[in-house]
Amino acid sequence: MIGAGPAGLACGAAMKQAGIAVSVLDRASAVGSAWRRHYDRLHLHTDRGHSGLPGLAMPRSYPKYPSRQQVVDYLEAYARKFEIAPRLNTSVTRIASEEDSWRVETDGQGFRGPVVVVATGMAGWPARPSWPGIDAFSGDILHSSEYRNPEPYADKRVLVVGFGNSGGEIALDLAEAGIAVSLAVRSPVRIVPRDLLGLPVLTWTILERYLPPRLADILNAPLIRLSVGSIEKLGLEKAAKGPLAMVNEDGRIPLLDIGTVAAIRDGRIGVRPGIERFDGDAVVFTDGGRTPFDAVILATGYRPDLRPMLPDVGGVLDEAGLPRVSGGSTARPGLYFCSFRVAPTGQLREIGTEAKRIAALAKAHIASTI
Repeated sequence: MIGAGPAGLACGAAMKQAGIAVSVLDRASAVGSAWRRHYDRLHLHTDRGHSGLPGLAMPRSYPKYPSRQQVVDYLEAYARKFEIAPRLNTSVTRIASEEDSWRVETDGQGFRGPVVVVATGMAGWPARPSWPGIDAFSGDILHSSEYRNPEPYADKRVLVVGFGNSGGEIALDLAEAGIAVSLAVRSPVRIVPRDLLGLPVLTWTILERYLPPRLADILNAPLIRLSVGSIEKLGLEKAAKGPLAMVNEDGRIPLLDIGTVAAIRDGRIGVRPGIERFDGDAVVFTDGGRTPFDAVILATGYRPDLRPMLPDVGGVLDEAGLPRVSGGSTARPGLYFCSFRVAPTGQLREIGTEAKRIAALAKAHIASTI
């Protein structure tokens, strides 16, 4: 098992429950390392009731949307409950097939077994786009994974690039601290409320999971429009596809609004178009506007590339190095990937589903090799 975050821990627990001995490897010094690095104000965008991993619900004492630290505490408790003691500070350098088994090489030693699960998650590969002139920009440029809180940006002009959940919440975090902040939004977007008619929007998505996504989007549109209002008046362009179709067909997550829309509406967050280039201390936008900024935060997501880890294992990765299959059988028996698929019903919930499916497949594979 490679990874000791939510996916690795869930797969480890599911394997143990299936009677499979498991070793968990992670390059970090503690479980849930990505959650430990996230920005301070982060809370789950999915509710507590739908975010527990298999075999252990999140504590009822947690709020509806647990904080970053509460998620870390929960992952530590999960590892203790299932007696998962990862080998930490262990970086996997290569995975190779050897006859009827797999060999995992690390920076210290090698491991061999009939099954390998890559459950590293996506946070280890920040996507950092580039534009002409960016290297000469006089301000600070950082990825959203490096942002912690507004304190370093007091009295600064900040541009947040990207309109996903990280971008929207970081911009809101800065605005609430009184910092001059704008969002650069290149593409058409979709926005959904985090709660709809008093229920987490995730609950609606789960109830509608058997409907075709485009039909569910049609049914949900009036309520979402009533809750969010017109986004065109905010300088945003509405995507042609509805939120569920966007997730299922393009792997794009709509913004789950926790206050960003209101901050845009009252002028605390500015909206700018896509970036064309950088010019000294300024950003030049695609509409020709030029605005000075002191810092740019790239909320541009993550782009996993597993090719260096699997240099000789064909058929399992696409041209960009992303697994072709997440949570199921791959082209190479005994090799599985967990949590590399964006799910409209919530990533932690999807992790649990994938982990149980992988454990069942691994058990059957091991039995077939005996």
